[in-house]
Amino acid sequence: MRAVDTLIIHCSATPNGRAFTARHIDRWHAPRVDLRELAGRTEDDLHYNPSYPYIAYHAVICIDGEVQPGRGENEPSSANAPVNQTSISVCLIGTDKFTAAQWAALLTYVEDAERRYGPLRVLGHRDCPGSTKSCPGFDVAAWLAGGMKPLVGHVL
Repeated sequence: MRAVDTLIIHCSATPNGRAFTARHIDRWHAPRVDLRELAGRTEDDLHYNPSYPYIAYHAVICIDGEVQPGRGENEPSSANAPVNQTSISVCLIGTDKFTAAQWAALLTYVEDAERRYGPLRVLGHRDCPGSTKSCPGFDVAAWLAGGMKPLVGHVL
């Protein structure tokens, strides 16, 4: 297993409450994948979910709270420059308002990741060094400070 010290939270930048999935995201990411990167992936990298060879995230949280696997956690992300090598990433479907089930699944995902890797630095994509992104559409630091409870104004 590779060393991981950071968990990055993303959003899909899709309309809130719309039922998109990891399969959709894999299709959206396909045109952006560097073929040299894809060529270097091994069966071990893909064992977690070989059906989605292009997805940049390790997991996707759907509006019903289902956590769908993306790329294998042994494979570095391609969504978190410049911390790809030491991070895992999770994507919430939506932009800035998420269902109670998504908030609960995110809490569980973070807690499970910390059980596997130890204490993690948890950031929003927008909080990554040099990021120009606005995702996710909520303040991750405020969410953490509030005990990882859903943030007012960000619940569907």
